[in-house]
Amino acid sequence: MGDKANAHPGAAGRATAADHPASLRNVVLVGHSGAGKTTLVEALALTAGAVNRAGRVEDGGTVSDYDEIEHRQQRSVQLSLVPVDWDGYKINILDTPGYADFVGELRAGLRAADAALFVVSASDGVDGTTRMVWEECAAVGMPRAIVVTHLESARADFEEMTRICAEAFGGDDPDAVLPLYLPLRGPEAPDGHAPVTGLIGLLTQRLFDYASGERKEAEPGPEQRQLIEDARNRLIEGIIAESEDETLMDRYLGGEEIDLRTLVQDLERAVARGTFFPVLAAAPAAEGARQGLGTVELLELVTGGFPTPLERPAPSVTTPDGAAREVAACDPDGPLVAEVVKTASDPYVGRVSMVRVFSGTLRPDATVHVSGHGLTDRGHEDHDVDERIGTLSAPFGKQQRALTHCIAGDLASVAKLNRAETGDTLSAKDDPLLMAPWRMPDPLLPLAIEAHSKADEDKLSQGLGRLVAEDPTMRLEQNPSTHQVVLWCLGEAHADVALERLRNRYGVQVDVVPHKVSLRETFAGTSSGRGRHVKQSGGHGQFAICEIEVEPLPNGSGIEFVDKVVGGAVPRQFIPSVEKGVRAQAARGVAAGYPLIDVRVTLRDGKAHSVDSSDAAFQTAGALALREAAADARIHLLEPVAEVSVLVGDDYVGAVMSDLSGRRGRVVGTEQAGGGRTLVRAEVPEIEIGRYAVDLRSISHGTARFDRHYARHEPMPQQIAERIRERIPES
Repeated sequence: MGDKANAHPGAAGRATAADHPASLRNVVLVGHSGAGKTTLVEALALTAGAVNRAGRVEDGGTVSDYDEIEHRQQRSVQLSLVPVDWDGYKINILDTPGYADFVGELRAGLRAADAALFVVSASDGVDGTTRMVWEECAAVGMPRAIVVTHLESARADFEEMTRICAEAFGGDDPDAVLPLYLPLRGPEAPDGHAPVTGLIGLLTQRLFDYASGERKEAEPGPEQRQLIEDARNRLIEGIIAESEDETLMDRYLGGEEIDLRTLVQDLERAVARGTFFPVLAAAPAAEGARQGLGTVELLELVTGGFPTPLERPAPSVTTPDGAAREVAACDPDGPLVAEVVKTASDPYVGRVSMVRVFSGTLRPDATVHVSGHGLTDRGHEDHDVDERIGTLSAPFGKQQRALTHCIAGDLASVAKLNRAETGDTLSAKDDPLLMAPWRMPDPLLPLAIEAHSKADEDKLSQGLGRLVAEDPTMRLEQNPSTHQVVLWCLGEAHADVALERLRNRYGVQVDVVPHKVSLRETFAGTSSGRGRHVKQSGGHGQFAICEIEVEPLPNGSGIEFVDKVVGGAVPRQFIPSVEKGVRAQAARGVAAGYPLIDVRVTLRDGKAHSVDSSDAAFQTAGALALREAAADARIHLLEPVAEVSVLVGDDYVGAVMSDLSGRRGRVVGTEQAGGGRTLVRAEVPEIEIGRYAVDLRSISHGTARFDRHYARHEPMPQQIAERIRERIPES
């Protein structure tokens, strides 16, 4: 954290199994796509000695550049784990996707980590999604720090970026977001841009020069001391303001020189408590260099300032039947409580689960109990089974390095847990436990698919099952009304990745088809119909006549059948047959082929024949009567209407409300939600919001989110209904 003069690079090299939680640090990297998270992970791995050259995860030189690029692209849309050793600590670095579509992977990273590094680009600034994730971390008190990247950009301005971060993340206390180092720029290039070659430590007042490719410490010159004076004083005041020693500020204001060790200790405690958020700078190593700029300082921050797993509160745990259970925080000798934070499928080794152990110790070949909450609406089942742990390993790029054990606080990959899915709990088979689930975003973009061929149809079910097992943010729907298979995704990129995995990983080719909403029909007024089914062609004939009256009912009433036949015109045994025929025709529709709802059908009269009447004949007559009644009536086409709630920044409220109105929506209310945001409530036809997940992101620049719930069916405007009816013969 600046007081460690020159921590040696590659202090411990490759990661091994940790033996005590105090020697562990779990940190997740957060930031928008393009901010440089994956590049920073590789730079940290290079400095820690886990890789041997810049820009590549070590693989023994057997992987081509193309394969490595492809691997990096895969990492950009999924959570990945890179463990490294530094100065006697094992650091589990979790790299998360920057795309908003993969927020499920991001939330998994937050669940597995104990602190977060927010990576922001000096040339791009802070986007809305990053701000929202910061608020999520603040809500649970997660310690955070900020890393500014892309300092080599001509537009990079570290001081301005620090101000933006303080404004975006500081809330009511911008002095809680302050830099620990200032960038040191070298001579100006011919284009007028002066590259960053080192850092100046504000607390230590030491210069750390990376120009040679390795960190070298020096004494700053007089002009550099003058440069850092104001920033240093502000940093010291910010640290003292967060100090647990209430006398420290009075002593400082009284002119006392505060000991450097005291300042560093107070800084580390404030960072670990999540009350102070230091800003650092980093850049990848040049080709042939051993260290990237700022990487040593970052590793010092992680090991010295971020909390150990011992400082994380014990998770909320119950037995599978819901009884509360007390579990000590991060005790390697306690009862086993581990959670699957990510599930992936490997074509060679099968299912691989990334697991965070919260209590106890996980060992290879042990039998564990798998408990799951299940997400039946998303295609997941509840789990309550025993499974045998396969090999334990520490992932590193495409490699899996075998581990002998995984203690509380650590993360590992587990092979061949065939039933366990993301979010499931692993515990001792004789002491099954269940962790409270973390919140998953609702997938709101529908993707209707069909198997491309008969061969694909045979493999589709299994492929989809594996796909949703990997990704709990995806929902699989087999719609009984439209007879479509629908994958509900978080956005277009999420949908594209799902299709690519089906095609390349599971060998299933599918076609994307237009998504259908569940339309309905109803009668606009009362109507009558007569169903006559009389046939005589030699032998046993068919004879059934029935007369019905149809009248509309209030929304949600369904189909009501009433018998008002008098005098036995329709024998008692055939009245259920008439009802069966009416309901069957209602299910098929009477105008545009959509199910009929919210009507009362009254059987008034009819005729039967002592020999030729039958159950089948009266079913047919009932259906004919309903069709005749519909032919003489005005039929409303009903569309589903959703209750939509949009949480949006105040700057975009007008644009959101205007867009909802353009979708035939009715805004029913707005309310302030705090933090400069407004909650807009509206009722919108579902046919108008199929792509709202994509469109809202564009309207709000990624800062808004929404949810939707079915409200009711209501009549569709006549001109739209007519256009739909015109398309029926072509379908």
